[in-house]
Amino acid sequence: MKLLKRQRQENLGKSKAGLSNGVTGGSSILKPMVTSAFLLLLLSSLGCFNEKPVPPEVSLVQVQEADLWRAEAPLYLPDQYADYKEHLTLAQKNLLKTNAQFRWFRDYKAVQAEFLQLLNQGEELSKKLRVEKEEKAKSIFDQMESLKERLRIFTQLTLMLHEGGPSRSSLTKAGVALNEAVILLKENRLLASEQKLAEVEMAIMETEEAMLFVLGRYQNSHLISKWKEWAQETIEKSKERDIYSILIIKSEKKLILFKKGKAVNAYPIGLGKKGWLKKRYAKDHATPEGKYRIIGKNPRSRFYKALLINYPNEHDRREFQDAQEKGRLLKKAGIGGLIEIHGGGKGNLTEGCIALDNGPMEEIYNVVGTGTPVTIVGALDEQNSISSALQEMQRTHGQKKTP
Repeated sequence: MKLLKRQRQENLGKSKAGLSNGVTGGSSILKPMVTSAFLLLLLSSLGCFNEKPVPPEVSLVQVQEADLWRAEAPLYLPDQYADYKEHLTLAQKNLLKTNAQFRWFRDYKAVQAEFLQLLNQGEELSKKLRVEKEEKAKSIFDQMESLKERLRIFTQLTLMLHEGGPSRSSLTKAGVALNEAVILLKENRLLASEQKLAEVEMAIMETEEAMLFVLGRYQNSHLISKWKEWAQETIEKSKERDIYSILIIKSEKKLILFKKGKAVNAYPIGLGKKGWLKKRYAKDHATPEGKYRIIGKNPRSRFYKALLINYPNEHDRREFQDAQEKGRLLKKAGIGGLIEIHGGGKGNLTEGCIALDNGPMEEIYNVVGTGTPVTIVGALDEQNSISSALQEMQRTHGQKKTP
């Protein structure tokens, strides 16, 4: 019993000793933690670890970048804007890295310097953008004035020649697009205005190519020499035979009446809807070119009075047959006929005939008879009304190409 009692006392003593040691060890661990927390709290209260704000340059750059985008900097200055965006991306990455640090240890000095540099770069970009837009606006205005002049010349030329169809349609589209370009320029929508001017340019070029292809013959020195030769033969025939003869000059829209080789009178005329072209087949609305004669007189024409000429003559028939054989004309095409000099008014568009006012028609009808020579030419001089209009058209086109 005594032995059992002694063991209990020893175990109780050990327990007390262990408890005493545990309390002492825990105190030694907690003391440094409490001290550190106290110091952090003290330093924080003293302002040593105040959270630093994001530099104001960051938000300023955001506004600046949005302004540059709205001002279409990527379109006007793509390379400079790409460089600006590259620097902005790097600065934003550095900002994210700084923000990822513990807020009491963040240092924005390097970030602030980067965004300040971006602000300066953006300001330079804005200045260049303003200059670029001013220069583009001036360039668009100059191009617009050049296109207006070319459009005016083409319009006058088509009106003078009574040209309709595709040419007039293209010019109408060009006029509409040009007006839209003017409005866009006033609204400072420069790129949209420039795009509209490209449409104007395309429409005018289409008309120009078509008209040069057709009307270039009025600048052809070889053809004009041939026309001069025809005219001179007709005048000489009038002189030799002491008769009247008629010379019709398409480019001048004029009929000249000769007697004994001298001009008696000149009259303004109207031609076919495509009278400036040489007639090639039936219903092409062109007026013939060549040496003809009067083969009939009609005092009761539906166009007052009329003189019928011998179109097609032998030369016309050979050309027509050759064109068909070479595939330039359809086999079913007809050569046409019934070409007259008639009254009814010079302002009327004919199907290929030559029209005069009734007064001049009366004068001519009364003095000429069957067999009277009638020669129809395009022009007698390389400096004719059509070639002059074409030269003016080519001049403005050349100015457009000059940088």
